[in-house]
Amino acid sequence: MMVDALFLSFQEAVAGRYSLERELGRGGMGVVYLAREVRLDRPVAIKLLPPELAVHPDLRERFLREARTAARLSHPYIVPTHSVDEIGGFVFYVMAYVEGETLAQRVAAHGPMKADDVTRMLREVAWALAYAHAQGVVHRDVKPANILLERGTLRAMVADFGIARQTSAAGLTAAGELLGTPEYMSPEQGCGEPLDGRSDLYSLGIVGFYALTGAVPFSGSVSKVLAQQITKPPPSMSSVARGTPRALTDAIDRCLAKSPADRFATGEALADALAPGALKRSDVPVPLRVFTDRRRQVAVIVPIAMAASAGLGLMASPGSSGFAAVAFFGAALILPVLLTINRLRELARHGYGPEDVAAALRANHERQREEFIFEFGAKPGIRERLVIGGGRVLLWTGLASAVVMVSGQVLGGPAAIPGWYARFLGGATPMLGALTALGLYGGGIAMVIGTRWRNLRIGKEPRMSKFWESRFGKWLGRVAATELGNRAIPAERPTELKIAISAESLFASLPKDLRRSLGDVPAVVRTLQDHAHAAREQIEKLDAVLEGSGSGARASDKRDALTSDVKSARADAEKRLSELVTALETVRLDLLRLQAGIGSQESITQDLAAAAAVGKDADRLIAALSEADSALKKR
Repeated sequence: MMVDALFLSFQEAVAGRYSLERELGRGGMGVVYLAREVRLDRPVAIKLLPPELAVHPDLRERFLREARTAARLSHPYIVPTHSVDEIGGFVFYVMAYVEGETLAQRVAAHGPMKADDVTRMLREVAWALAYAHAQGVVHRDVKPANILLERGTLRAMVADFGIARQTSAAGLTAAGELLGTPEYMSPEQGCGEPLDGRSDLYSLGIVGFYALTGAVPFSGSVSKVLAQQITKPPPSMSSVARGTPRALTDAIDRCLAKSPADRFATGEALADALAPGALKRSDVPVPLRVFTDRRRQVAVIVPIAMAASAGLGLMASPGSSGFAAVAFFGAALILPVLLTINRLRELARHGYGPEDVAAALRANHERQREEFIFEFGAKPGIRERLVIGGGRVLLWTGLASAVVMVSGQVLGGPAAIPGWYARFLGGATPMLGALTALGLYGGGIAMVIGTRWRNLRIGKEPRMSKFWESRFGKWLGRVAATELGNRAIPAERPTELKIAISAESLFASLPKDLRRSLGDVPAVVRTLQDHAHAAREQIEKLDAVLEGSGSGARASDKRDALTSDVKSARADAEKRLSELVTALETVRLDLLRLQAGIGSQESITQDLAAAAAVGKDADRLIAALSEADSALKKR
C-alpha cells in the first residue's frame, strides 16, 4: 500500500478511533480515506480538509459549518455523515462507506449506461436533492464523481455535501473563488449569482448527459467552459443519444435549460417525469395490433384507389355522364368509412374502441421512433429528403396531368375547344391517365412515407391518434358497436384499467356543459390508473424477489432482515394499490350517479380532489419499494 506523509500524520492523530486502510480519492477540497471505526468495528469513509486549506480560518470554519449541515441530512439516497471532528489540527468528517464505485468510474470503465439504468439513477438522485433542497441545502457540486453506485444493487447515493450552502448564499467564497466543477455548473452558478435547487437540477441534467453518452456537453479550458455554460445551448439529447426513450431525453433537455424558470421546479417534479408509467408502455393487444398494422390498410386503400381512378377516367371520356363520375368519386369517399366501420365492429367485439386505437397508435409510434432514431439518426438524411422531394414532384405532375386530361369536359366538351387541342387530348389521354395515376398515387404514397419518417424523427404525435380521439372517430366507434350490447372489457385487462375505461365512457356520455364544468376528469382517471398499474408491477417484481430469496443455502441474518423489509414493502404496495383502485371506483360511481340524475356536481368534485391526493405520492412509494427490491439482491 502506497502511503504519504499526510496519511501517516493523519493516522497518528486519529489512532485509537480510526484505522486508515487506503486512500479512496483526492480533489481540490479534500482527501478521502477508507478506514475502520474502532469502537463500532465498521468501515467508514473519512474526508479530510487538506492541511494547506485548513490553516485558513475562513475555509476551516466554512468546511466545518457545511459538513455539519450535511450531517443533518438523512435520506436513503444520500451517503450518511456520521460525525464532524477536529483532532490535532486536522479537520475532517466521517461518512458511511458505500461499497461500489462512482458514476464517473463506472462510465470510464464500461462506457455509457443503458437508458433504464440512467433513468433509475436520475430518479434516485433527484429524490435525494429534493430532500436536501427542502432542508434549505443546495449541493453545488453534483457530478459523476459525487454519485456512488452501490455494488450489487446499483443504488445511487449522493456524496460530498462539503461545499453545500444554504439557498440564500451566493456561489462565490468571500475571497472570490468560484466553487464547483465548471463542466457541471449551472449558468447562474458560473455567474456567481444566488442559487436554489434548480441549479443542482441543471448539474444533474449534465450528469444524465454524461451517463448516456460518456461525454459532457462542454469541454475545454475553465473560462471557455464557463462561457459556454452561460451562453451556449447544449445539444439536444435526441441528437446525441440515439434510440433513447423520449421521456428520458425530454427530461434531461429540460434540466439543461439556461433559465432556471424553464427547468423542473423541484427534484420531485423531475422524478415524476421519469416515473415508470412515463417510460414503460404495455404491449399492444393482438386485436389492436391487427387493426393498426399498416400492411392491412391495403384492404381499405385499394378499393378507394380503384373507385377514384374510375371516376377520373369517366370524367376524361368524351360524352361520359357526369353523374357516373360523381358516383365513383362518392364511392371513393364513402368506401373508407364503411370499411373502417366494419373493421371497428370486429374490434368492438373484443372490447376495444377508438380510445384504445389511439393509445395503440401512440405506443407503436414511440417504439418505432426509438428504432428509427437508432437506425437513421435524429437529423434528416438524404433518403428522407429524396422521398419527400420526389413525392412533391410526382404529386404536381399528377395534378397537372389531371387538369389537362379533364380540361375538355370542364370547358364544355370537344365542340367548345380548338380542334388541335381536341386532337391532342384524343391521342394523349392514355398517357395523361398514366401520368395522373402515377403522380397522384405514387406521389401520395411517397409523401405519406416521407412525412411519417419526418414525424418519427421529430417525435410528432401521429395524426391518426388525434383522429380517433375526435368526435368523428368516437362516432365511428359508436356506430360500429351498434347492436353489440354493452361493450365487453377484455378479461386480460387488470381491474384498474377496466374501471378507467368504464369511467371515461361514462364521462363522455354526460352533457357537454356538465363535462366542461367538471374539468379534465379523464386525466385524473388516467393518472390513477397509471399509478395503480405501476404499483401492481412492483408487487409482481417483489413477489419474484421473495420467491427467489427462499431457495439455496440458509440465508444470513442480514438477508433475512432484508427479506422482511421486502415483505413489508409488498404490503405497503398492496395497500396503495387498494387505495388507488378504490379512488377510481369512487369516481366511476359518482359518474354513474350523475348519469342517473341522482348525483351532485359538488360530490364528484370533492371525490376528484380526494382521488388526486391519493395519487400524488404514489410514485414516491413505488421508488421506495424499488429500493427494498434492490437491497435484497445485494450479496
